[in-house]
Amino acid sequence: MAESAAQEAPAASLSGEHLAERETVRSPRVANAAVFALSFAFALVFWEAVSASGVIREEDLPSMTSTMDELWGLVQTWDFWAAFLQTARGWAIGLALATVFAVPIGIVLGLSDLAGRAFRVPVEFLRPIPSVALIPLAVLLYGTQLRSVLLLVVYASFWQVLIQTLYGVQDVDPVADETARSYGLGTWARVRHVLWPTALPYVMTGVRLAAAVALILAITAELVIGAPGLGQQIAVAQSSQAVPEMYALIVVTGLLGLLINVGARTVERRALAWHQSVRGEVAV
Repeated sequence: MAESAAQEAPAASLSGEHLAERETVRSPRVANAAVFALSFAFALVFWEAVSASGVIREEDLPSMTSTMDELWGLVQTWDFWAAFLQTARGWAIGLALATVFAVPIGIVLGLSDLAGRAFRVPVEFLRPIPSVALIPLAVLLYGTQLRSVLLLVVYASFWQVLIQTLYGVQDVDPVADETARSYGLGTWARVRHVLWPTALPYVMTGVRLAAAVALILAITAELVIGAPGLGQQIAVAQSSQAVPEMYALIVVTGLLGLLINVGARTVERRALAWHQSVRGEVAV
């Protein structure tokens, strides 16, 4: 009896420690969610107060309640969801293409000094060109089709992922790389076991940054070019003086950006659950 009690005591202690650890991890998330909810509610109240005060005319800034009523009406129509899906499609395809192209190119340029030097000038020349400067070219090539949106989205997102991948490759520990070489690991094995674990956090950061840039360019292309999507609907609402609808659509783009950011961070945490940065973030 005494021995069984002694065995149960450590088990109970470990169980209590495990529960305490789970509560420690959960409490920052609850606090962050509460802060977000309060800040969002404060922003809505502030919006309503500014509109009611008359500081800005109702024609220029409709009240929060009228905008939310308009938004509620929009989400019940098929036209809204068709535009939403078109924007999401352009964003997702563009981001995926940029990532698929940028990661291998970044690894090759980072591994080969010759390739890095050879492509340094083209990269430094093309990277600073604003994506919106390519709008006339996109319209000339593809008109108002989805491919015009993809051209701008891929171009803008590509550099975010490429530069971060280059930084990740350059951050590989030379001692670890030399050790892998001494054990006879080939190029592919070194990329898989040494380079990729080091570069992955950088790649995920690049993808997260590119996700926001891709949404900005998708909306911009739809606004300026007239490609189908939320941006086109914002332009139509603005030209027809449907101000509450315009603000409702702008709110939707903001919520979509927030959803993308939360999703990207969630994917990043799951992909890097083994990494010290994520484990330290969870433990704080």
